[in-house]
Parts: sequence; C-alpha cells; structure tokens
Amino acid sequence: MGRHWRDGRGELVVHGGSGELSVTVPLEIATSYRARTKGLLGRDSIDGAILLSPANSVHTFRMRMPIDVAYLDRHLRVIAVRTMRPGRLGMPRLRARHVVEAGAGAMSEWGVRNGARVDVVVPVEGG
Repeated sequence: MGRHWRDGRGELVVHGGSGELSVTVPLEIATSYRARTKGLLGRDSIDGAILLSPANSVHTFRMRMPIDVAYLDRHLRVIAVRTMRPGRLGMPRLRARHVVEAGAGAMSEWGVRNGARVDVVVPVEGG
C-alpha cells in the first residue's frame, strides 16, 4: 500500500470519529529530499499543514515557531501527536511512514489525535 505523492499542494482530510464531521485543511506536500529537509525552516507561520513523506522523525532546529507533529503509519492512521518547541529533536517512530506538521495547537482543533485517520487529496493534473 505504497503512497507516491509529488512535491506540491493538496488537502488533508481529517476523518471525524463517531458521527463527527470531517475537517479539510490546506496541505503542502514535501516528498523530495530537498523539500523535506527545508520543511518549515525559516517560516513564521503556515496556512494549514505540511506533509513530509517518507519520514518517521523530525527536528525543530532553526525553526521560529512551535509546531504540532502527527506521525502517520502506512495506512494514514495517526500513531502519535506531539507539540515541539524550536530547537528540539523528535524521537523516531518505528511504525511511522509520514509526518504532518502544523502550527502548535492546530492538530487538536482539527481533531488529529491517536487513532484518527486522515487522507491526502491531490488535485488531478491537467483537470
């Protein structure tokens, strides 16, 4: 069940549990080494979130803001959510295949928590 995205934009859909509505968030997609390495470095904020793939750990060295980090398994199920201040090194998550980063506090607003399922929606090229 491999996921093959390209650098670009899309939407993150957070599925609500037990009758809750889904939330859709603007998403930047970073799959190339260069895009993943840059991530949120040098930014003061982000509109929505950024997906790093493949990834199973992150750091916040040289970041200007605290961030929320959601670690996703291969089925896009959230296995951990952490808030990290600038200058920190996150522990690798063995089952994580993708990481979503957003401004601190955003994940709880969107309903991203352990066990939640998300989808990545990418616009169809040329359509």
